[in-house]
Amino acid sequence: MTMSDDNAFHPRRSVLAGIAATLFAPAIVKAADDSTTGTKPADNKAAARHEEKAEDAPPLLSGDYRLERHLFKTDLISKGPAPDIYEPLVTPSTAERLFYRSGVGEELELVAWVSRYTRSEKPKPAVLFLHGGNAIGQGHWQLMKPYVEAGYVVMIPSMRGENGQKGNFSGFYDEVTDVLAASNRLRHLPGVDPHRMFLAGHSIGGTLAMLAAMSAKRFRAVAPISGNPDAYAFFSRYPQDIRFNTKNPREFQMRSPLCYAHSFKSPVKLFRGTEEAHFDSRLALLAKRATAAGVKMEMATMPGSHNSALPGEIEQSIEFFKSVAV
Repeated sequence: MTMSDDNAFHPRRSVLAGIAATLFAPAIVKAADDSTTGTKPADNKAAARHEEKAEDAPPLLSGDYRLERHLFKTDLISKGPAPDIYEPLVTPSTAERLFYRSGVGEELELVAWVSRYTRSEKPKPAVLFLHGGNAIGQGHWQLMKPYVEAGYVVMIPSMRGENGQKGNFSGFYDEVTDVLAASNRLRHLPGVDPHRMFLAGHSIGGTLAMLAAMSAKRFRAVAPISGNPDAYAFFSRYPQDIRFNTKNPREFQMRSPLCYAHSFKSPVKLFRGTEEAHFDSRLALLAKRATAAGVKMEMATMPGSHNSALPGEIEQSIEFFKSVAV
């Protein structure tokens, strides 16, 4: 991985700012955006080797991701909460708080925020939006205004181990179970059309959106925004997020949409900012593998960086959802 690529992955830890301070959550980050962090521990050799050879793409595997999830259980060698600093789980003034259950035996009760809406004779379309970072904040909710104004019921779920909640952070694996559980809660809300439920996510949420879209056929369309489809590359940049056994390559493969690109079960539009050229090769390969298997997938760019492009990407995701639902 080149230095420019390495730096490009770092904005997830930076304060989300640049367009308007009120658009983003300032208290969900670990570090300022610089190039001095990210030293790899000696035991993260698998991730380190992949960073040294960034041109080596993860393999394309033959199984269906949904079925593979039933056969695989992640081996967490370190258990505990999500790694990001977080703000209190105070419900935004324009949202309602509800709970959804996830995990084996539904032992976890997790918070989600849902837009206020009035039931009408015709069921409303819905968007499940997966936030960036490993904590949910007020700024994430403020970004949802365009979806609400476009007529969607919007839900942002928190994940296991986030914001002081129960559950062990696993990094792109058990959190997929949370996404599916939250989507099940959303599609059963009164007045929501389960046949017009859409999925979007930014950064870490973008990767989770990809993995969830390969795990269930319940989303009308999916819009991953600045999501990394290569777990080797991601964890080589963020080794502090690793909780699983790095000696088992399956741990990386089951967190890499690139390995199961043929498994997408909904139309997909991949978004990134023009200043995120480091995503091009990985996303292009994902689209190549997916479309070769008959998946409807396209790519789009919006002017800006990892954070500043996000409002425009959200607006474009709305147009994409409308075009699919026609």
